[in-house]
Amino acid sequence: MDKRTIARRQFLATSAGVVAATAVAGGRAWADSKAKPAGLAVLGGEPVRKNKSWPAWPYVDDNVVNSIVKTTKSGIWCRIQSPHGTVPTWEIEFAKLVGAKGCVATGSGTQALHTAVEALGIGPGDEVITSPYTDPGTIAAILAARALPVLADLDPESYQIDPVEVEKRITQYTKAIMPVHMMGQPAHMERFLEIAKKHNLKVIEDACQGHLSVYQGKPLGTIGDVGCFSFQTSKTISCGEGGAIVSNNEDLLDRCYTVHNHGTSRRGRTEVAGPKYRMNELEGAILMGQLPTVRERFELRNKNANYLREQLKGFQGLVPQKLYEGTESGAWYLFPMSYHKEHFAGASRATFLKALSAEGVDLSPYISNGLHREPWIENVLGNRVYKELFPKEHLQAYREHTACPNCDRVCDEMAMLWASGPLLGTQEDMREVVDAIMKVYENRNEFAKV
Repeated sequence: MDKRTIARRQFLATSAGVVAATAVAGGRAWADSKAKPAGLAVLGGEPVRKNKSWPAWPYVDDNVVNSIVKTTKSGIWCRIQSPHGTVPTWEIEFAKLVGAKGCVATGSGTQALHTAVEALGIGPGDEVITSPYTDPGTIAAILAARALPVLADLDPESYQIDPVEVEKRITQYTKAIMPVHMMGQPAHMERFLEIAKKHNLKVIEDACQGHLSVYQGKPLGTIGDVGCFSFQTSKTISCGEGGAIVSNNEDLLDRCYTVHNHGTSRRGRTEVAGPKYRMNELEGAILMGQLPTVRERFELRNKNANYLREQLKGFQGLVPQKLYEGTESGAWYLFPMSYHKEHFAGASRATFLKALSAEGVDLSPYISNGLHREPWIENVLGNRVYKELFPKEHLQAYREHTACPNCDRVCDEMAMLWASGPLLGTQEDMREVVDAIMKVYENRNEFAKV
């Protein structure tokens, strides 16, 4: 008997255990269930979830509506009209919520990141190391300061930037590391702090997806020099567009305020060059209206995410995101998994997603290409400004070392549940997610032909 046969038998035994565990936990093991659908829905059978929807997102209740109406009627629509408006109040409350000394609210997460970069004195001729697997806003914040984003590869199981790869990319131009807390889960922060101390670098946390997550006793955004959040519509705390900068360094927060207020300080003097990135009062009103129930939703997402992780434990066909030791809770902006087609009769991810969608559970590939494969690199390297700021040999080496194979792998394997709304569902909803996955798995030889 060859090793592949043994491995296959071991896997099937593990998968059977997962289905059995589902039954013990209150889910349905298909072999014992009277409600077992007759065949895959994609082939004409009954779906696991039929005519069901997920909790709506973004979140709206009477508190949110009343807060907007109150602010609208007040006539105070800009933060500079009153020191007691919704934006200054939100800054105080959000700082409390994440355990920071202070907060500066902005118009987006990208604006928050750019403000932080500028306030740290990072600019033309400098480099910031960050992840290729992130929203373009991460690198846009660096490019807006005319610094150069340097992309380091990922840990393919956590989907986070790999500290080993980060250290390889440090040069004489490097001024900061910008780890991204992907999917709302903590990156390997203690390693980044060690690297930053060793090389005298700043650490800017891109926590745009990581609201309220806690790592080794510290909320995300408060571990590095500065942390940045997004309140864009899809985020777990949202107001359409919006962002925030938090820090325990009050002098840095003061500089952030000056930068985001078109260079004008709290003292009323125009002191530096800066954009106008102020959050408006109506955005602040939406956020203040959500505040009473934010923690409740956070805890429900963690409960449901932990349930899914436990039910999928040991299942090699669809493997949840690896969490670093010390991860106490996560924002669960997304519930991400890696799809391994070798355990689904070789069916492509697209075929698997189609079969699962027919069962009433939609997963998504999320980011199709890492930023190392996007055309911005050639645009920047051909830009006159960057040609003048960096030696030709350095830019050529930069071009030659853009490969991020682990990021490519993550892009190819990702299958995620959009969690802001779905993870607010019931435990029955979560059981049905697992049931749908197991149903497709058990019929893998059939759906692989679709």
